[in-house]
Amino acid sequence: MRKIWRRTCALAAAPLVMASAAACGGNDSGSSAGGTTLRVIVNITPNLTEQYWDTLFDTYEKAHPGTKVKLELTGTISANAKLTQDLAAGDPPDIAQQITPTADDVDLYTDLTDQPWTAKTPLADQYAIDGKRYVVGVGEQIQSLVFYDKAAFTKAGVDASGIKTMAQFTAAMGKLKTAGYTPLQTAGQWVTGAQFSMMADAGVMTADPEWVAKRNDGKVKFADSGYTSYFQDYKNWIDSGYLNKSALGLTYADGQTAFLNGKSAMYIMGSYFVPAADQAKKSDGIGVFSMPTDGAYPSGQFGNISDPYVVVNHSKHKAAAIDFVKWLVTDPAAVKSQLAADGNLRQGFDYPMSSLGKSVQQILDKAPSVIVKSGKNQPIAGYSDQLNTTIQSLFSGKSAKSAASGLDKWWNSQS
Repeated sequence: MRKIWRRTCALAAAPLVMASAAACGGNDSGSSAGGTTLRVIVNITPNLTEQYWDTLFDTYEKAHPGTKVKLELTGTISANAKLTQDLAAGDPPDIAQQITPTADDVDLYTDLTDQPWTAKTPLADQYAIDGKRYVVGVGEQIQSLVFYDKAAFTKAGVDASGIKTMAQFTAAMGKLKTAGYTPLQTAGQWVTGAQFSMMADAGVMTADPEWVAKRNDGKVKFADSGYTSYFQDYKNWIDSGYLNKSALGLTYADGQTAFLNGKSAMYIMGSYFVPAADQAKKSDGIGVFSMPTDGAYPSGQFGNISDPYVVVNHSKHKAAAIDFVKWLVTDPAAVKSQLAADGNLRQGFDYPMSSLGKSVQQILDKAPSVIVKSGKNQPIAGYSDQLNTTIQSLFSGKSAKSAASGLDKWWNSQS
């Protein structure tokens, strides 16, 4: 049994607490007599809203009177795309969130290895590149989770505790559809490919933790590996009407709302769904189980660093930026606020949780591992977007075999 964290639990999300950290870091060459303004790129989500970030940043500013933090909105594009645009325009921000450096682009980011505090941040070693730390995070997310509507399961006569294999998962969808429910909620944008990863990676990489490293070396393929059956299962669900084809027109937020409103019975999503259910006051009516697989159960949990931050190498206020990132990932109040806001986890940091949050914690406690795609297991650049496109092509008629082969062809063309 893998036990990372145990937490005392309550029913409400932890509010932001005023930090008491003292200012440090000295003067920057880019600072003026009027103080320093740090520009920070973040992703805006249903949980991490513009208002949330402004409140968090205000807390830092009050404890550091000489520093202002400016939120850089990304609009409809990702943090990575926004950073790329700014760098190309010669207008670099100071800090970016939700960026995972790779061996090919580490020169864009500040090497934080000489900062002793970085060694104690979550998954620091797993995300190191050639032994150097360029990214630090607040906590961990786990993502191979299936959330379900308890009332729908009762009406359809489905017992969640009996769903451990993909065959049992598919059979449950059939019962739910007969009972009048859309069995599985999905959406467009990035959601389609992400849900497939949450499902397939749990099974394949539990059986072979080095699978992505082997794909990078050309030793395995999607089309002749454990991924094949997951492509076929997903295609079968579409053909059986277990997934609505019109769901590709939904945003991530729309899909989440549809599930919360009872329009679908199940929702594959990460632990960061819990705060949304809490805020909607729906947590008590929602259950969760570990993603079924074609192999061992429970499987490892596909996961990643949560709220990762990088300091941009071309920042004009590098010392101040490093100080701010240190606060974000080490200050107890700031850490607990970010963990609670997005339903994330970290050893030694307790915050109040709902009944649904407790259930997710129990799944983590029983998981044999947390599967992280980093280091040698870091997919090649562009993989997430290509996987998303590939999975969405199944909705428009592409076969599972063709989709898997096409993903291999794309990967080979990028190598």
